[in-house]
Amino acid sequence: MDAVPSSSPQDSSSSPLYHLDMNHRDMANAIRALAMDAVQQANSGHPGMPMGMADVATVLFTRFLKFDPAQPDWPDRDRFVLSAGHGSMLLYALLHLTGYEDMTMEELRNFRQLDSRTAGHPEYGHAAGIETTTGPLGQGLANAVGMALAERLLNARFGDALVDHHTYVIAGDGCLMEGVSHEAISLAGHLRLNKLIVLFDDNGISIDGSTDLAVSDDQIKRFEASGWATAQVDGHDPEAVAAALEAARSSDRPSLIACRTTIGYGAPNKQGTAATHGAPLGAQEIAAAREELGWPHAPFELPDEILSAWREAGARGGAESAAWQARLDGSAAELRETFTRQMAGELPNGWQQALGAFKAEIAAEAPTVATRVSSQKTLEVLTAAIPEMIGGSADLTGSNNTKSKSQGVVAPGSFDGSYIHYGVREHGMAAAMNGIALHGGLIPYGGTFLIFTDYCRPSIRLSALMKQRVIYVMTHDSIGLGEDGPTHQPIEQLAALRAIPNLLVFRPADTIETAECWELALQAKDSPSVLALTRQGLPTIRKAGPENLSAYGAYIMVPADSERQVTLLASGSEVHVAMEAQKMLREEGISAAVVSVPCWELFEQQPPHYRDEVLGPGTLHIAIEAACPFGWERWIESGGGFVGMRSFGASAPAKDLFKKFNVTAEAVVDAVKTRF
Repeated sequence: MDAVPSSSPQDSSSSPLYHLDMNHRDMANAIRALAMDAVQQANSGHPGMPMGMADVATVLFTRFLKFDPAQPDWPDRDRFVLSAGHGSMLLYALLHLTGYEDMTMEELRNFRQLDSRTAGHPEYGHAAGIETTTGPLGQGLANAVGMALAERLLNARFGDALVDHHTYVIAGDGCLMEGVSHEAISLAGHLRLNKLIVLFDDNGISIDGSTDLAVSDDQIKRFEASGWATAQVDGHDPEAVAAALEAARSSDRPSLIACRTTIGYGAPNKQGTAATHGAPLGAQEIAAAREELGWPHAPFELPDEILSAWREAGARGGAESAAWQARLDGSAAELRETFTRQMAGELPNGWQQALGAFKAEIAAEAPTVATRVSSQKTLEVLTAAIPEMIGGSADLTGSNNTKSKSQGVVAPGSFDGSYIHYGVREHGMAAAMNGIALHGGLIPYGGTFLIFTDYCRPSIRLSALMKQRVIYVMTHDSIGLGEDGPTHQPIEQLAALRAIPNLLVFRPADTIETAECWELALQAKDSPSVLALTRQGLPTIRKAGPENLSAYGAYIMVPADSERQVTLLASGSEVHVAMEAQKMLREEGISAAVVSVPCWELFEQQPPHYRDEVLGPGTLHIAIEAACPFGWERWIESGGGFVGMRSFGASAPAKDLFKKFNVTAEAVVDAVKTRF
């Protein structure tokens, strides 16, 4: 391994020189016993990985990891990610043993039970010390890349005294088989994220059996090809593991340590086989394992001396945590206040005033531009007012319009910029943005085409599940993108995204609504957002005002000029279509209101009386969207209709496509008249 001297301010309390008097084997066996007992009691789970990686985890948590269970949210703690989330009892056991207050023995007994903190896979927010939700393999590794990147970005802004920590990952064969792992390790290697250390549980076993049934990759060469430092060790030799970790901490590159382990270590008849992977060991095998390991204690029973040794290991970070707090308290007031505000996820003063002034300018100018351009204009204001916004794109910067003029580019060894070229790595980008958000202190946003949310979807879902403020800028949102054709034209994507709980899907109609949707996305601390934006130009149809009308999710854009007979509901580019249809219907003596629906999710949150005011119960409802109709039925009363897409698109100029697929004002008028 290449190595460079460490500049970490960590003191000896977090140094590998710290050793416990208690026998390493007994401490590791405590993890093994808790894992096999909890899985057995639940009659469900994965005991093999925790038993196999107990030695590695013991070395990491007792000698290297910088953490403080008494201050679990200490900003400068090392991040530990269990990417192999099926082995969750490894993490739960470690949290209990090291003294995290909310991870009680009762929680371990309730493993995988309703309302316990110990879910089948680690769930962010369920307990302190769980840094991210893992289980979908590879996601934790990719999240960790984002965490390590966030650490470097914040270090460039606040210095070593406040930000100088590592990100450690335990990943398994499955994590490295998943495609997102390729994107993640490639990005980490390119950016030389040297404070990222991956401990690979190289046990050669998957659920189906030996991994050579399906894979023959040389993982060492694979990581080296991506610019990582690598090492191979016996995962049951604590001194070899410690030496590899020490070398990795001094590397100028991210590091992979392949730890050769025996899955289910200590279970004499099942260890080293798939039988230990995803099922309880059984009472007979557990009894044999207790004898094999020299662990005569009853289930969930920990000898005082072993628990005390673990609690001593957990307490060793207290001095460094206190020293860090003293450094923060002694920092210059402006630096301290900015750091504290950003880590709390609060936005700076003045940003909404700047956005309001921008909206007034746009209303006066009334430009006809694509909403992707509207978004870029908005970002020019927001990134100047909110410097913790970290943008990026999956090799579509000029198409997504995600980079503002003020943003410098993040590059290998240079982290003072705020724009990341993620390359053609949509899934890795989305997962890394989750990691940036989870780390705290920064607000990530990133762009690609809306069609490629299919490549991002697993990570978008996890953004929503973990309640993370991640903003997805998804342009080219319909057949309006034109000539690139049906492979690139989203049809079902909006419906699929709207089906994800806790995800705000915005489809603004003009520049004013785009600015409002950005405001709402930034205010949504506990929800991710998707901004679906057009390639084609749209006229400004909204007047500026002090109120953010998009916050209602839907509102009457143009009221009926007499008693309402028809309600035209539309989003994005089709709001203008609805307004043209409204004029045509007026000439036919039919009174219609136009409702803009930029965000279904926010509209659903409004009180019933407001929804009724907007929807006009008893009127004929026609929804218009250049996408599939799925989901619109919730807003359309019986007898209503839908004007939009019922097939894939085609390759042609946008104006020709809207005519071909009858997403026009004339089609709306026909839909109304056939129902009258």
